Amino acid sequence: MTDVLIKRRALLTGGAGLLLAGCDRVAQIPAARKILFAGEDMHYGLQRALQDRGALAPEYRPDQMSPIFRANGTRNPDTPAYNAMATNRFADWRVRVGGMVDRPLSLSVADLASMPARSQITRHDCVEGWSAIGQWQGPMLGTVLKAAQMKRAARYVVFTCADLYNGAPYYESIDTIDAFHPQTILALKMNGAPLAVAHGAPVRLRVERQLGYKHAKYVMGIDAVASLDGIGGGKGGFWEDNVDYDWYAGI
Repeated sequence: MTDVLIKRRALLTGGAGLLLAGCDRVAQIPAARKILFAGEDMHYGLQRALQDRGALAPEYRPDQMSPIFRANGTRNPDTPAYNAMATNRFADWRVRVGGMVDRPLSLSVADLASMPARSQITRHDCVEGWSAIGQWQGPMLGTVLKAAQMKRAARYVVFTCADLYNGAPYYESIDTIDAFHPQTILALKMNGAPLAVAHGAPVRLRVERQLGYKHAKYVMGIDAVASLDGIGGGKGGFWEDNVDYDWYAGI
């Protein structure tokens, strides 16, 4: 298992020289898939059991921010509904917060911006093999879930997005431990400016203890659930369901 983990880390940090155009490209290469996903269940089961899930991801100084920060995943949903919202500067955009909550919410960008904000400079590690350091600002996801009065029986939080894959909305999920981690935020700003379309405008998830494909962009819905059964293919996310990415992408 140690050899597999060393090779996986080398691939993620670029040591394997695999700088590709999109996360799905890695999954199409059998050798890359073997390195990335062999032994993952045993490794991440052990990691979840032993690591401090509340530990903070490293944060950086402003002078350490990357001059170029590539966009991961979808660069623009380019649907009629999204384009209309973008044209209106997202004044009509709302994120729905529901599922296992006592107080369902429909929040505008202004609503989120009125909540206490966290600003953090962190490193984004993409499964493609590249990393970049940027600043993100927005309310903690935990603040939103508390406002919605999430039920104690909820175990996961599912994100539904504006971008479409095979005609259906992109989706991703995290557990409630990551959902209430202080560095897990709904980012409204990147590097001091409102999010650009390529980076998930108007709101994206930042879950800094996980790889980039967990950081859902163009968030439209947030649902607290007891189980991932019935969510897509049941594995917790689009990439997990379609190309066997690991559900727990902790780093």
